[in-house]
Amino acid sequence: MTGTRVLVLNSGSSSLKYQLLDMRDSSRLAAGLVERIGEQTSRLKHTPLAAGGDAREADGPIADHDAALKAVAQELARDGLGLDSPDLAAIGHRVVHGGMFFTEPTVIDDAVIAEIERLIPVAPLHNPANLTGIRTARALRPDLPQVAVFDTAFHTTMPESAARYAIDPRIADRHRIRRYGFHGTSHAYVSRATAELLGKAPEDVNVIVLHLGNGASASAVRGGRCVDTSMGLTPLEGLVMGTRSGDLDPAVIFHLARVGGMSMDEIDTLLNKRSGLFGLCGDNDMREIRRRIDEGDEAAALAFDIYVHRLKKYIGAYYAVLGTVDAVAFTAGVGENAAPVREAAVAGLEGLGLAVDPGRNAVRGDRPRIVSPDAARVAVAVVPTDEELEIATQTYALVGKNT
Repeated sequence: MTGTRVLVLNSGSSSLKYQLLDMRDSSRLAAGLVERIGEQTSRLKHTPLAAGGDAREADGPIADHDAALKAVAQELARDGLGLDSPDLAAIGHRVVHGGMFFTEPTVIDDAVIAEIERLIPVAPLHNPANLTGIRTARALRPDLPQVAVFDTAFHTTMPESAARYAIDPRIADRHRIRRYGFHGTSHAYVSRATAELLGKAPEDVNVIVLHLGNGASASAVRGGRCVDTSMGLTPLEGLVMGTRSGDLDPAVIFHLARVGGMSMDEIDTLLNKRSGLFGLCGDNDMREIRRRIDEGDEAAALAFDIYVHRLKKYIGAYYAVLGTVDAVAFTAGVGENAAPVREAAVAGLEGLGLAVDPGRNAVRGDRPRIVSPDAARVAVAVVPTDEELEIATQTYALVGKNT
C-alpha cells in the first residue's frame, strides 16, 4: 500500500458528508457536505483544511449521489487532492446496520453489498442511503479498496443476556429481532480515548459512555468491549433524544392504534420525529431549552428533567452491569457542550463516587478532559468524539493488512 489518505463517506438519503484524512498523522486535508441532493436547491460546502483556506459553497441542482460525489471530486481536485491521486489508499463508508454478520470493518464486494441489502428491513431509513454511497463510489473508483465500517459492530460483543429480547426466540431469529445498538464508532473511539486520558490500557478500564447528540445512546464498556447499550433493534430505544421518545411501554403503540385510531406510519412518525425533547417542549436544541429554562419556561424545565432522569437511570443501570466503573465519559454535541446536563446527570450520585467540579465543568474545550474533583472515586470526563477518524483508522488498518 503506497497511499496514506482515506476518504470517509457518510451517505444519507439526501446528503453526503465527507472527510479526507492523511493517516500518517491523522490530519484532516478536507471536509464537506452536500445536502438536499435531488432538489433544485442542493448545496455543497467544501473546506480545504490542509491549505487553511476558506470554505467554498455552491448552490444549484445536484440530481443524485453520483453527481454529488463527482462534484466533491472536483472540489478536492481544485485543492490538489483529487480522487485519482495515488496517495488515496481507500474509501471508508459509514454503514449504520451490519446485523450480527458484520462484527468488524469489511472490504466491500458484491457479497457484502448483498448482505447489507438483506438488512434493509431492520434499517429501512439508513442502509439504502449507505448503499447508494457505496455503489456511487465503487463506480467512480472501481480499482480502489472500499471498506464498510458498521455502527453496530462495536456492540456485537454484548452477551446474549443483554442482546436478546424476552420473546419467542424462533420468532426473533426469523425476523432478526435483537438489540443491535448504534453509534458504535463513537462508543469505540470514546471508550478508548477515555482509557488514554486516564493513562491506562483500554482492557484495564470500565467506562460508561454517554453519546448525547440529537440522537443519544449509552454504553457499558468493560475492558474495551461493549457489554450493554441503550439502543436496540432500531435507534429508537433508550435515552430521551432530540425527536425520539426512547424507552416506552410497547403497549403505548397498541393503545394509539386501537384507541387513538392512528396508523402504524403515524405512530412511527410520532415516536421518531415528534417526540423526545421536541415533543415535550417544541425544541430539540439543548441551548434553546436552557435559555427558556432561565426565563422560567415550565415546559422546557420539565423536558430537561425528563431527559436527565432517563440519563441518570442508565448511568445507575450500567454501573450495576459493570460492577466497578473507572469513568463516565460524555460526548457528542450535548455531552461535550452542555455543562448543566453533565452536572444534573451525576447530581445525587456521590455515593457511587460521581461528582463534577463546577469550575472544571464550566470550561469549554476541544480536548479530552476530566471535570470531576481530584478526589473523586470515578472520573467524569468530557471526550470529544471523532467518528470520521475512527472510520478512517479502521479502514486504513484493514487495507494495510490486506496488501
